[in-house]
Amino acid sequence: MQPVETIFVDDATVGCDGGGGALGHPLVYLSLEGKGQVDCPYCGRRFIQTEDGKRHSHGH
Repeated sequence: MQPVETIFVDDATVGCDGGGGALGHPLVYLSLEGKGQVDCPYCGRRFIQTEDGKRHSHGH
């Protein structure tokens, strides 16, 4: 089994389509608000919000 792909993001909401164009999955929007990280239910990609992104999402 391949390790989960980890993607660092600055935003509190991310869109994931699995990459790979037609070989991906339907576009889903995932919220990191209050969690700091979220895994895509389709492909398992893990999105982690950076410290800079956390500051911006809380208006600081």
